[in-house]
Amino acid sequence: MGFFEGVLNAVYPCRCPYCGGVILRSAVACRDCAQELPKTCYSRCASGGVPCAAALTYTGKYADAVKRFKYGKVSEYTHPFANLVADTVIGTYGEAAFDLVTSVPMHSRDLRERQFDHAALIARAAARRLELPYAAVLEKHRKNVPQHTLKRSEREDNVRGVYRVSNARTLKGKRLLIVDDIITTGSTLGECAKTAQKGGCKSVACAVVATVTV
Repeated sequence: MGFFEGVLNAVYPCRCPYCGGVILRSAVACRDCAQELPKTCYSRCASGGVPCAAALTYTGKYADAVKRFKYGKVSEYTHPFANLVADTVIGTYGEAAFDLVTSVPMHSRDLRERQFDHAALIARAAARRLELPYAAVLEKHRKNVPQHTLKRSEREDNVRGVYRVSNARTLKGKRLLIVDDIITTGSTLGECAKTAQKGGCKSVACAVVATVTV
């Protein structure tokens, strides 16, 4: 461990999402939990056939960890999750597949209430690991019903038209990676990808921490 990383670990400790132990910022988990992580990535498609790579299945202790991060605002999990996503991106798409990283945006009202943008935290840290720029090129301009409260058949209609491009100049011509915490039906990521494509990006793919099994 280098001096700079040691200082950061001391001031802003990272924790293993699965057991809570203190770990290095460069780690995906503690040594014991890392040995239990899946050795291969999971391939999904968001709506519209957009590829999505997932590091974990949204089950058991992995689902519990994502929920603690997202709803309990356990920011100490940011780097382990981001490192996991970055490794999954490289393993699935290769080391030079993207020019730009972004995240699934929250509505401004939700962000003011929660003060915790889980997807952006993961995406920013994953971008640093991948040595790529991060930019918020999409925005959620219309508030809708939370996806998790709806039936699978209702989710695609619920997200239709709720996103728009907020930074077309940065997006144009880029190979874009969209990051989120989980993929369920793929409706949200698919709608974000479609919006980005209409905004002029060259290509788009997605990566998440975990996938709901389908």
